[in-house]
Amino acid sequence: MRAALAAIRPADVLPSPNIWHWPEVYQVENRAQDVDGAIWAALREECDWAGLDVVDVGCGDGFHLPLFAATARSATGVEPYAPLVKRAKTRVEGIANASVVAGPAQRLPLPDGSADLVHARTAYFFGPGCEPGLREADRVLRPGGALAIVDIDGAAPPYGPWLCADEARYDPAAVAEFFAANGFSVRHVTARWAFQRREDLESVLRIEFSAPVAQRAIDETPGLSFDVGYRLHVRRKPTGLVLP
Repeated sequence: MRAALAAIRPADVLPSPNIWHWPEVYQVENRAQDVDGAIWAALREECDWAGLDVVDVGCGDGFHLPLFAATARSATGVEPYAPLVKRAKTRVEGIANASVVAGPAQRLPLPDGSADLVHARTAYFFGPGCEPGLREADRVLRPGGALAIVDIDGAAPPYGPWLCADEARYDPAAVAEFFAANGFSVRHVTARWAFQRREDLESVLRIEFSAPVAQRAIDETPGLSFDVGYRLHVRRKPTGLVLP
């Protein structure tokens, strides 16, 4: 693993301060996200992975791998950040059909044509610039396989406007145009985030946003839950010759 991690250059990775710096709080966030399973239901309808080989790009600490592995033939997580690779490997210990490898999205350490579904969740926010990752996903997909990208919908309140207020680079319309121009379908999904304690909700918002925007989000969120809009983008690899 050490040699593989050494091959990952800092320029390959866009830091994710939330999970990198506060993995335990992010664990609380993962448990709170999509408590009704709306994203999972949409994913299954668009590209059911039962009995197939799944790759989860940017898998973080591997939270989604057991869920994929429950019905997949295999579930492989790819993650560039060494501490998260370690946590993900620990999570899937004892799951025979789940594994984790170190690597960036631009250079997936996987063979050509080895996957039926490549899944990336909240990993391609900015659209333009992620082309190397899209090409790598196509390389590892078998013909007919699907690339599924789940991202926050910046146009959907309340979470989208908080994200836009905090990230000047993020343009929801430009991102939508990018994926449409690159042959992806889009499906809008609303997922409910629900917490057991108010302090957990506030802690999660504070690792997701700058202090002023986090306070705005806290002030605008009574109770223990809020809705988050997502975009599910799916593109299938052609099964035969594609003519112009």
